[in-house]
Amino acid sequence: MDMAWALDTFFALFAFTLIILMVPGFAMLEAGLVRTKNVSTVLTVNTMIYIVASLVFFFWGYILAFGGWNGSSMSKYAAFLFQMAFVGKTVNIMSGGVSERTRIIPLAIFTVFMAGFIYPLIVNFTWGADLLKGTFLDISNMHDLAGSTVIHSTGAWALLAAILIIGPRKGRYKDGKVKVVPASNIPLVVLGALLLWIGWFGFNGGSVGSISSKNAADTVAMVVMNTNNAGLIGGLVVMILSYLTYKKFDITMILNGALGGLVAITAGADVLSPVASIIVGLIAGILVFYAVPFFDKLKIDDPVGALSVHLVNGIWGTIATGIWGKGISLAAQIKGVIVVGIFAFIASYIILYIINKFIHFRAGEDEEVEGLDVKECGIEAYPEFKRAI
Repeated sequence: MDMAWALDTFFALFAFTLIILMVPGFAMLEAGLVRTKNVSTVLTVNTMIYIVASLVFFFWGYILAFGGWNGSSMSKYAAFLFQMAFVGKTVNIMSGGVSERTRIIPLAIFTVFMAGFIYPLIVNFTWGADLLKGTFLDISNMHDLAGSTVIHSTGAWALLAAILIIGPRKGRYKDGKVKVVPASNIPLVVLGALLLWIGWFGFNGGSVGSISSKNAADTVAMVVMNTNNAGLIGGLVVMILSYLTYKKFDITMILNGALGGLVAITAGADVLSPVASIIVGLIAGILVFYAVPFFDKLKIDDPVGALSVHLVNGIWGTIATGIWGKGISLAAQIKGVIVVGIFAFIASYIILYIINKFIHFRAGEDEEVEGLDVKECGIEAYPEFKRAI
């Protein structure tokens, strides 16, 4: 008993450490995709999210989510740290998609509400203390291993609400055309995406919850393999589509295809066969490739492609788990997607709207042209470079 407890505690701490690698992963990915004049702000926002979201979850978010500290099969501190590692990801998804035009302070305020209210309640509805249990809104039967819906879609619904409130970057859509804003640092994009990929093994593998028995260890290994397969095939299909369509290999799109596969497999990596994981990842890559230009046609400006990766494939992965997952109800999966989507979008929109009334999310026009680094941080990431307009 003591050995199993110790092994599962160590496993949770190891998974926690892998997931925390996603903090620099998001930071590097977003820093590489935005223009040089906004890099320091993006890095500051990502650091702020980790600090604020983690502390808020420690003080009250965790209790709201799970109803108390539980350490029956492992140390209660390890159980908390593992869950705490997830919370900031919802805001990382949102902040990346509104980069280059939003101020830090209102984002910090929203982080408090996401980590202390929106996300904990969604966890409660699905993984936790079940406030909706027994009601017609009960979605506790939705199978979402590590949060295709609970985490990825939640953050992306918040992002959609934010974009609708603050609008696109200046000059992004003009005269019916989309102005392409190229990534400023491709090596950082690659580094960030691969850090996220590595972190996903803790994200999904750790969500099995135990590794102290033969069956549990085998499940963890299968989950990690399925996770990796979905990312591999998602990247491959976008690589092929990119070349067939444009005769070019777009590394940013290829990596987003891989990330889309990773998001999609997050819901059902423990109940899907290896073959099913390939199918889920393949379709995820196709969805990312066509979703990015689709959102641009709607003039929904998302600099990092977060809606295409996290919203579209959070929904797809949850539904796919109901299609191919062993013993999983498709109806329960669809119901979960709808309930979480409505709650996350409406709650986020209301909170963002109220914050925006008192402290404008959007930077001033002159600040946006000059770059947010000068006004928000006073530190430019690349001071020797001429600032791009």
